[in-house]
Amino acid sequence: MKKALVCGAGGFIGGHLVNRLKKEGYWVRGVDLKDNEYGNNNADEFIIGDLRDVKIVSEVVTQDLDEVYQLAADMGGAGFVFTGDNDSDIMHNSALCNLNVLEEVRIKGIKKIFYSSSACMYPEYNQMDPDNPKCSEDSAYPAAPDSEYGWEKLFSERLYLTYGRNHGIDVKIARFHNIFGPLGTWDGGREKAPAALCRKVAETPEGGIIEVWGDGKQTRSFLLVDECVEGIRRLMESDFHGPVNIGSEEMISINDFAKMIIDISGKEITIRNIKGPTGVAGRNSDNKLIREKLEWAPSMSLREGTEITYKWISEQVREKQAANV
Repeated sequence: MKKALVCGAGGFIGGHLVNRLKKEGYWVRGVDLKDNEYGNNNADEFIIGDLRDVKIVSEVVTQDLDEVYQLAADMGGAGFVFTGDNDSDIMHNSALCNLNVLEEVRIKGIKKIFYSSSACMYPEYNQMDPDNPKCSEDSAYPAAPDSEYGWEKLFSERLYLTYGRNHGIDVKIARFHNIFGPLGTWDGGREKAPAALCRKVAETPEGGIIEVWGDGKQTRSFLLVDECVEGIRRLMESDFHGPVNIGSEEMISINDFAKMIIDISGKEITIRNIKGPTGVAGRNSDNKLIREKLEWAPSMSLREGTEITYKWISEQVREKQAANV
């Protein structure tokens, strides 16, 4: 039986990854600052701990591990990442987690580690045209991310690659593109665009109005979490190190995405565009490299993934509203 550690197991993608590893027969240890808020924690052992603390890292990274998955980061949606108010925390906390985990992996002689990077590390200058963004893996340099979150991800990619070169660790790096789905944060300020829009639509009565940040012409692609986890596992089982994009190539404007959610809800709702943090004008996954190296790429339609996500979030909204009556 293989043994794996999932750092950030209390989070959205981490919880789903634990489930996948368990289905494959792994023994799994999870670690996070908190339990998964939706009960999506099926690890064999779960430790509440702060990876900024070297003592905690020494406790959870043990010599008997076959694989480590490092997804822990200080992050959130546009309202958290792009305001500038949280930049020092984002850079300090995430970088320190990565430094501590990697060094302990080296000390304990663990030979394989996965790192979750982000499409936010791509240069802003290649994402100014909402209809023609460039996010191929080889476009990362000259570097110019649009946020400190992106800069930290870029630094940490290089950190992992140096440990791979200098210490013989089999490092795998994936750049996630807007992962969404059930059992993730959907309110409170750290939720990302798909969850925020689903929540707004679910909370809004027939004939109401939802607010969308920016002019709504900014474009993105969104990937259901199940396909993200599939990509992680395929990368880990391959001979390829990355970095590689894990995302959908089905690009859509934010206004059109909101309209899709409204259509799924069956309601008549109006969109009002307002000022707010939006990030780059356009972003879309380029899946040429993942097809070449893994002979696979995500294929689920955005509509199908959104239907799954909206159903779950609308249930959460109803439960919250019922509890407040």
